Amino acid sequence: MAKLNVEIVTGERLLLSEGDIDMVVAPGAAGQLGVLPQHAPLVTLLDAGELRLKKGGTERSILVFGGFMEVTPDKVIVLADTAEHAEEIDVARAEEARKRAEAAIVGRGETVELEHALSALRRANLRLQVGKRRGTGVTSNVPRMGSGAE
Repeated sequence: MAKLNVEIVTGERLLLSEGDIDMVVAPGAAGQLGVLPQHAPLVTLLDAGELRLKKGGTERSILVFGGFMEVTPDKVIVLADTAEHAEEIDVARAEEARKRAEAAIVGRGETVELEHALSALRRANLRLQVGKRRGTGVTSNVPRMGSGAE
């Protein structure tokens, strides 16, 4: 049975390089995109959201914040602006980031600041959503590379 090789790369690191993946579900710019082995070649923009990898009876989550995805019949390459494993999500830190973003929105300044605050709020909410659903609760004082919204 055919499988997919998947690579997820950010500007800072190779986040994942794995074979034998049964399915990839990605947050495409036009909505969720499911990729199975032997998928027609395509290149698409990614939106911020949860990228899911299905292998056997297990499913893993990776949070991506924009980028591109290239699909060939046997490989998926994700070039993400930023990305992190669900296990890396610090729920407490995401909650703090959400509160800071909400405070910035309430205290609205310039349009650019508002757009930045809305983006930070969206990132924090995605981290909270995935982190809570996947049961992560990482607590770390070490800043994560590529997190951007904190």
